[in-house]
Amino acid sequence: MLLLTTLFWAGNAVAGKLAAGHISPMLLTAMRWALALAILLAIGWRQLRADVPALKPKLLYLLLLGFLGFAVFNIALYGALVYTTAINVSIEQGAIPMLIFLLNFLFFRVRATALQLLGLLMSVTGILLTASHGSPARLLQFEVNVGDAIMVLGVVSYGAYTVLLRYRPAVRWQSLMIVLVMGGLLGALPFAAAEYRFGALVWPDTFGWAILAYVAIFPSILAQVFFIRGVEMIGANRAGRFVNLVPILGTLLSIVIVGEAFQAYHAVALALVLGGIALRRGRRC
Repeated sequence: MLLLTTLFWAGNAVAGKLAAGHISPMLLTAMRWALALAILLAIGWRQLRADVPALKPKLLYLLLLGFLGFAVFNIALYGALVYTTAINVSIEQGAIPMLIFLLNFLFFRVRATALQLLGLLMSVTGILLTASHGSPARLLQFEVNVGDAIMVLGVVSYGAYTVLLRYRPAVRWQSLMIVLVMGGLLGALPFAAAEYRFGALVWPDTFGWAILAYVAIFPSILAQVFFIRGVEMIGANRAGRFVNLVPILGTLLSIVIVGEAFQAYHAVALALVLGGIALRRGRRC
């Protein structure tokens, strides 16, 4: 289940790349969460009703979390794929675990060893190498691909969402997901409206509907359910390690399905990101 989880999440970047010309990015984000919300309400309405008293005090907070993690992140991901490759986006997503570590260190005083800080530096270096397309000197001249810059903003948004989930209320997963997805949908609608207003909206064709069905069912719902069940079966620490497979599987899928070229700097960046994550898992003194 955890392997399928990472495969579905990795496929999200590939689906976003394949969506070009078949459904526009903002519409894809909004319709994705609309469809996911309908499915979740169908299977979780009774749990939601039971959890309403616990949800009420933090309803606005959870909607904002949904906006950060579900709307902003996916708008950034699908928008970035208009300008950059699915390989780049997959590798840049690998920075999320390190960003979570950094935010916990800065805001919640989670202690870190020198080895873990070295891991953070390695991962950041890998992301900068990817964003500069193998030429770090370009960063000094502010020559960064706009798509990679957008994706980095999305990574920051998802990292913040994950860290702030520590304040979620103790409710059933169905109820939590419904409210978060609702926040994602409400946050995505103005972007889809702006896309329509500026004449950039592309209504889905047959292939676009297939992409929409994939992102609504697999990364949005099944991956979440499988991950939650996987954590229950083997624990959060072991389950969390599977997330490291997302940039690897995303890169492989981008090569096999999209036909993107794998460059030498991709290999170096991937090694730095994954190596940094491995060092972060060192024991605290």
